[in-house]
Amino acid sequence: MMKWTRITFAIVALTAVNLFLGFKLNLISAVEDSSAQKDDSYANIRLFTRVLETVRQGYVDGNKVTYQDLIYSALQGMLSSLDPHSQFMAPETFSDMRDSVQGEFGGVGIVISVRDNAIVIVSPMEDSPGSRAGLMPGDRIVKIDGKTTENMQLGDVVKKLRGNPGEKVSITVFHPKSKEMQEYDLTREIIKVDSVKDMNGKKEFPLTEDKIGYIRVTQFNDPTDKEFSTALDKLEKQGMQGLIIDLRNNPGGLLDKAVDICSAFIPAEQTVVSTEGRDGSNRQVYKSKGGKKRADYPVAVLINGGSASASEIVAGCLQDLKRAIVVGETSFGKGSVQSVLPNEDGSAIRLTTAKYYTPNRRVIHENGVTPDIIVPVTEQEERELILSRMPSFEENAPASPRKKPTDTQLERAKDVIRGIQIFANRANAHAPVAGSPSSPPPTANK
Repeated sequence: MMKWTRITFAIVALTAVNLFLGFKLNLISAVEDSSAQKDDSYANIRLFTRVLETVRQGYVDGNKVTYQDLIYSALQGMLSSLDPHSQFMAPETFSDMRDSVQGEFGGVGIVISVRDNAIVIVSPMEDSPGSRAGLMPGDRIVKIDGKTTENMQLGDVVKKLRGNPGEKVSITVFHPKSKEMQEYDLTREIIKVDSVKDMNGKKEFPLTEDKIGYIRVTQFNDPTDKEFSTALDKLEKQGMQGLIIDLRNNPGGLLDKAVDICSAFIPAEQTVVSTEGRDGSNRQVYKSKGGKKRADYPVAVLINGGSASASEIVAGCLQDLKRAIVVGETSFGKGSVQSVLPNEDGSAIRLTTAKYYTPNRRVIHENGVTPDIIVPVTEQEERELILSRMPSFEENAPASPRKKPTDTQLERAKDVIRGIQIFANRANAHAPVAGSPSSPPPTANK
């Protein structure tokens, strides 16, 4: 009896194992089938075509369902579902984009992006309607002319903010730091910004009493590298012994200009930044260029939450290569590469194809650059500093000039330069004199 019980138990156990294995194999097969079905181009295109025809033939408002309207809408949804920066552009939108790059356009002077499904101001452009109104990096645009920006694509928001000079636009903004909602009525203007300025918003570039130079780069455009080089020449002729590069609220611009700026401070053929696509494909390395090299004076770079893209590349490069001390607040974190690919019908797609990496392989995108020395400021302090840079700051009271607010981040950067200078002077004072018993014999280069 015991023998048959054991045999019966063994048969039942074996049957259970077989059933379990069969279920598991069926489950794996089902998962594999589901995965294969997701990537089956023919089956999914057939599904798309079936739905397209159903909508085309059966939707109640026939004037809304031309094939082009439906296809364009589908492509817009496809691209926008990938990330905030990928976009399908209809011919009119693509043409507007090219005009804005090649020529002048009317706008309110703010650079925007998408973060956490919200339209966020990366940086207000200097002396623009947006900056004069007091808009700040990190502010969220929740309405434009009374219409919500929820589920609105980035390209559509840009289109609504741009327009003819003199036209007005109303935007409702949420300030995350103060938790306040505020409405602004802005008048569009032709936006023109000098990309390189001194501490006084001019191009004179005086030194401080400590022989410290200061250059503010507001954006990276065509003349930036030449203007930056000219500023360095002026400062070095005055005997500059330290430099502060201010990239705060710099939304970025042309990549090759960022490479040019870095090239002034590091040896030729050093990696400035690299880009890498999916699965390590499309890797491209941008290296420093030859040319005029500057003296090895200490450098500090100022950044904040409004520093993005090309300005993050400069800060990350000089930080990784130990050529500069980065001071301020963590940058915005816009480190992806978008390729614009035109189509035959005049439309185009903007597709994220790669991400930026610093020389030490740090990912900029969504991480930003973290300063070596963090110096936080309040929203009110930052707002006062931005307003103090406006040409109109002293125009309201010419008889009694207004006192500019203290720039705590800039003062900390000056302290950093002074500290390095003191350390270097002490090291030189204790260095052995050539020909003394403690110094090694001179050698000749061979």
